[in-house]
Amino acid sequence: MLEWLAANAATIVVCAVLIVLVAMAIRQIIKARKKGGCAGCNGCSGCGGSCMKQFEVGEKAKRPK
Repeated sequence: MLEWLAANAATIVVCAVLIVLVAMAIRQIIKARKKGGCAGCNGCSGCGGSCMKQFEVGEKAKRPK
């Protein structure tokens, strides 16, 4: 078992680092979504306006009839 770990130590470390980076990216996306912002862009300027469309739909739903 120790021989296998020693032979694959670099692969194990790289996989662990990748898992941590992916987890941090997912956490950042979730935090941005909960805050009401776009996930992956700064203030909807870089996402082609899809965030604004979602905002407008939400505003229309809130208007009284």
